[in-house]
Amino acid sequence: MDGRSDAAKETYSTARKRESLREGSAVRSRLAVATWLRLARFVNAQHAALAARLRAPRLSLAQFDIIAQIGACEGLSQKELADRLVVTQGNVTQLLQKLEKRRLVLRPPSGRCNRVQLTAAGQRLRNALVPSQERAVAAVFAVLSDTELDVLSRLLRKLLRVTPRKQRDKGQEAPQEGFQ
Repeated sequence: MDGRSDAAKETYSTARKRESLREGSAVRSRLAVATWLRLARFVNAQHAALAARLRAPRLSLAQFDIIAQIGACEGLSQKELADRLVVTQGNVTQLLQKLEKRRLVLRPPSGRCNRVQLTAAGQRLRNALVPSQERAVAAVFAVLSDTELDVLSRLLRKLLRVTPRKQRDKGQEAPQEGFQ
């Protein structure tokens, strides 16, 4: 034997287990940060690719999002549109004003709110851009098998579920009590 008491052996063993957990936690933390950075770089690269495709029609990413959302659900209120795009109503108003000047959207009053719709020119632009964007996204994800794509989708949904709703929806600070 090594001459140590059973209590000393137990204390030594417990300390080694704690140290191993700390080391594992540090490794896990580094992996989490590296994964987050890869995800951020991926999203940034995809946004840059989309921005390049939007240069010819002279649209920003935010304007493209508005045209795509309105085309998918004609007659949204400005508030509903802001909620879908995860931006403020003031931001949506500014974007819509620019798109109105280009005669791509209309905001006819409907009761106490404005309902947003695409003009014929806006609809033609949407019909040209959205399918092209969908094909580009499909091409990027074509390197994944169906199983990998399903797993990635489920993992991202899981991460969104544990992200506090205010942070997820508005980029604001997390609420003090629980997640929604």
